[in-house]
Amino acid sequence: MSENGKNKREWVKTAAIIFLSVMLVLTFFANSIMNYSLPEVATSYVQSGSITAKIRGTGTVESGDPYEVKVTESRKVSSVAVSVGQTVQKGDVLFYLEDAESEELKAAKSALEEAQKKYELAVLTAEISSSNIFSANENVSSEVYRQQITNAQAAVQRAEKAYNAAIDAVTAAEAAVVPYQQQVDQLTQKISDYRAQVSYESSQDVAARDDARIKAAEDKLNAVVSGGDAATVENARKELADAQNAKAARQTTIVNLNAAAADMELQKYSLEKDLAAAQAVVAEKKAAVETAKAEWDEKEADLNKLVGNIANVISLEQMLDTITEAQKLVDELSAKSYDATITADISGTVTQINVTAGNTTSASSPVAVLQPEGAGYTLSFSVTNEQAKRLSVGDRADLVNAWRYDDVEVTLASIKPDKNDPSQRKQLTFNVTGNVTAGQTFNISVGQKSANYDLTVPNSAIREDSNGKFILIVESKSSPLGDRYVATRVDVEVLASDDTQSAISGGLNGYEYVITTSNKPVEAGDLVRMPD
Repeated sequence: MSENGKNKREWVKTAAIIFLSVMLVLTFFANSIMNYSLPEVATSYVQSGSITAKIRGTGTVESGDPYEVKVTESRKVSSVAVSVGQTVQKGDVLFYLEDAESEELKAAKSALEEAQKKYELAVLTAEISSSNIFSANENVSSEVYRQQITNAQAAVQRAEKAYNAAIDAVTAAEAAVVPYQQQVDQLTQKISDYRAQVSYESSQDVAARDDARIKAAEDKLNAVVSGGDAATVENARKELADAQNAKAARQTTIVNLNAAAADMELQKYSLEKDLAAAQAVVAEKKAAVETAKAEWDEKEADLNKLVGNIANVISLEQMLDTITEAQKLVDELSAKSYDATITADISGTVTQINVTAGNTTSASSPVAVLQPEGAGYTLSFSVTNEQAKRLSVGDRADLVNAWRYDDVEVTLASIKPDKNDPSQRKQLTFNVTGNVTAGQTFNISVGQKSANYDLTVPNSAIREDSNGKFILIVESKSSPLGDRYVATRVDVEVLASDDTQSAISGGLNGYEYVITTSNKPVEAGDLVRMPD
């Protein structure tokens, strides 16, 4: 038993050793297999360096001052007298046209007829005197019209001022009536009061009361005279005298009231005459207001009539001008209806012919394009603002494959914002001289200014996607099985480039390993392997 147990332990030990050895071998080879399955990348240091920036672009040669040959009417071309590249002199025939009335001539005749009818109708319907029509034909200056209107406006203003003054005069006259009316009203009231008091004092009731008082006093006196003492008789006599005096006083009051009322009647009569005079002044002033208003209305009517007449005169004058221009156009187009040609207005080289025999010309597009004699050529393309900063007007550009072209020089003439992206790009325009023709395409490079930059990488390291330009750097990460290398994205801006290197800016310190090429596609976050 002991021998068997020993053998069993030896077998377990041996199996464990074999298992561990196999696992170690498998781990080693698995790591090696995985490494060989990863993309192998070539790298370069991110380091400082010098960039000789050359800006490249492609453009088509155009005439620096192309002259478009245009016609003003639609005519059928019978033959073409020149060809592209041919040199012509001013006045040379370019195209022969068929004999016919153009659509433009027909339209011009119709327009002339319509203008004449419109003028005749205006003369018949407008309220314009013969002198005004004569003025229209005599071309009276606008300054004369302006002075006439100014004078009429001044007359309106004077009439308005007179009307306002008349209104003020009525107000003043009405104010003058008020004191007279108040005094008349006051006297009328007093006279009425006095007459009422007289009526009261003279009434039968008051007279009867006085008579009754006197009768009672007389009766009392008669009663005491025969049997009364002296004092009683005296008192009775006094009561009778008082009663008689009261009646007499009342009569005096009535006389005084009638006298005062009569005096007030005289005063009222005099005031009423003054009041009537003041009221007559008011009526007179109101009549003056009506007159002033009528004058104002008349002056405004005169102004409106004048303005209307002037407008009509000017309108007729414009109609006559329209008729004159329409007749001139008809005459010009009629003269071109037969034996017509299209000639060169300048001397130069034919660079483009847009119509052939049998085609119809159009006023909207040129029939040919000429390169003016002595005029140069241009070439343009767009660059970034950063690239444009490194250039100056006057810089000479080099032609790619320059050996293919004889005596061609390209010079930067202007740097302007690109109309399609003015905030981010510039349009470079070059003057092109030498043996060239419009329509040639040139590839050029410009800019020879060297500059030192802190961060440069090979051009092959620059990548770009929808988020912009970036590079992939290699970062090392430790693991139980050894170092691992990961491709990490760094967004950058390309500051300058030459044929091999680019200067960049971004979140870099310098001397990082940047991936330039790989044997398989590499994305940010991928594991990669370095060359052995």
